[in-house]
Amino acid sequence: MPLAILALAVSAFGIGTTEFMMMGLLPDVAGDLGTSVPTAGYLVSAYALGVVVGAPLLTGLGARIPRRRMLLLLMALFTVGNAASAVAPGYGTLLAGRFLAGLPHGAFFGVGAVVAARMVAEDRRARAVASMFLGLTIANIVGVPAATLLGQHLGWRATFLVVSAIGLLSLAALALLVPQEPGEERGGVGQELRALREPQVLLGLLTAVFGFAGVFAVYSYLASMMTEVTGYADGTVTILLALFGIGMTLGALAAGPLTDRALRPTLYGSLAALAVVLVGFHYAAQSKATAPIAVLVLGAVGFMTTTPLQMLVMNKARRAPTLASASNHSAFNLANAGGAWLGGVAISAGWGWTSPALVGAALTVVGLAVAVTAGVLDRGTPSTPVAAAVPVEQRESAAEGA
Repeated sequence: MPLAILALAVSAFGIGTTEFMMMGLLPDVAGDLGTSVPTAGYLVSAYALGVVVGAPLLTGLGARIPRRRMLLLLMALFTVGNAASAVAPGYGTLLAGRFLAGLPHGAFFGVGAVVAARMVAEDRRARAVASMFLGLTIANIVGVPAATLLGQHLGWRATFLVVSAIGLLSLAALALLVPQEPGEERGGVGQELRALREPQVLLGLLTAVFGFAGVFAVYSYLASMMTEVTGYADGTVTILLALFGIGMTLGALAAGPLTDRALRPTLYGSLAALAVVLVGFHYAAQSKATAPIAVLVLGAVGFMTTTPLQMLVMNKARRAPTLASASNHSAFNLANAGGAWLGGVAISAGWGWTSPALVGAALTVVGLAVAVTAGVLDRGTPSTPVAAAVPVEQRESAAEGA
């Protein structure tokens, strides 16, 4: 893999840390700013809203900007958003800082996935994209727990300052390691929008919304399940969350080669396995012996769905894949919000703390049905891989330049 993908992974690590660290900092932020924990929870929603809005908006605005420069601009905006959060004088300004930091998230991963795919041979494109996503998964193992500990000992503002420093490091790595695509031509926002309207792209995005919602129906309430049902102490939850992150990393490592070999079968298999695992999680969470295994497997199987979904929308968008690729991350965040909401509805209805797992299984089955329907409709239709938009010799030149 080109060194440029390491720069993308470092950037993904910073973004992943920022996205999830607020969950561990909520009590400290609420106490410092004089607000309640539920109100502070809107800081998580503000970031997610920034992702949903920013992915199509910033990608559209940057449709004619060279991708390397676009990555630098997006990472700069991410750094500014976190720095603004660190010095926010009150709740309202921190809310705005979180929204600002979330704006470049989806666009960065969308552009970064296209850049990663174009730097390698066609049979390694999914592995390149999965390698970039490793930064996101490792953030859940190392970045988020470290950010929580830092916030508890030095204050939550110090955590945002450290993430800002990671942003500056990422900017340097992107500038040094990511090459400019030789002869790059951008088609403009009109071409990107036409590609986004492709039925297979829309079905891929719909698959992401339903298929991935099952993961966050459980993840959003994982801490409560482990303490209220399984009987673990509060201090053990951090270890279990890290175990989920390890599972995500294993899933990303497996998804790359499998997707390169057979995209749709990998997607079907991972969604079907996810539905089964979610049903099993409902029962495994009852025991301290089986719960950690269920957490690990859920992280692995859940994250195996992301790479084939990412590659699917990029391939089906053909020669204008950037907006579709970025919109896929808006779909993932809609899945996060929708899964968490429906899981909360199930708990509020008195179905029990582990009921979100069954709700998640049902959502995943819907996602699988959409994916299979899309596959049936797509039979016999030629698919142009995203990497084919750049001649092989240009991709090799870009890789050597890294």
